[in-house]
Amino acid sequence: MEKIIEYTTRGTCARAIRITLEDNVIKEVKFAGGCSGNTQGVAALVAGMTAEEAIRRLSGIKCGPKSTSCPDQLSIALKQALENA
Repeated sequence: MEKIIEYTTRGTCARAIRITLEDNVIKEVKFAGGCSGNTQGVAALVAGMTAEEAIRRLSGIKCGPKSTSCPDQLSIALKQALENA
């Protein structure tokens, strides 16, 4: 079953992330704001990946001196989606 997650980010240039999951596999990710090339790259790389694998790879990544990043926020959104499934 397809599930769409809307997540408001915290501590990043991107304002929000829209994730489409189907059976815990990432179909599509769209970032609102952020560094366009980087967010498009992350979205393309995680497409087809399981949510669990994306969380494992992206969790804890920082952006410069910030305590989080767009990839880290994506992992947090995915964790919440799995917990609320």
